[in-house]
Amino acid sequence: MPVLISATHGIHTPEDVVAVRQAVRQRAVELGFNLVDQTKLVTAASELARNTLQYGGGGAVLIEGIGDGLRRGLRLTFEDKGPGIADIDEALRGGFSTAGGLGLGLSGARRLSNEFQIESRPGEGTRVTITRWR
Repeated sequence: MPVLISATHGIHTPEDVVAVRQAVRQRAVELGFNLVDQTKLVTAASELARNTLQYGGGGAVLIEGIGDGLRRGLRLTFEDKGPGIADIDEALRGGFSTAGGLGLGLSGARRLSNEFQIESRPGEGTRVTITRWR
């Protein structure tokens, strides 16, 4: 699948979370996503960036505009070297939180995406990749 545009952003402060949201919105606009899909992407990116910072101790996101024939999409890959997730199935259940929050980050991001992948190893970190097609 050809990558049309890509950029990496570090996530180490709350300001970085804001910068990631802005970068995702900009790429979504450039790729022709409508306002509803832009909002879904930005919301999912915000949740995952916050998780990267809060639970993973910081990390990075790779933002890629991709093409698949006539389709255009935006793929976001969040990665950290934090403690990892012991039980991914439990973490993906809406309402689960290890920090007393609403627990909508991972499950919400999955619902807002067309494609969702997560890899995590306790003690090694977590990688979450989401894709939304227009």
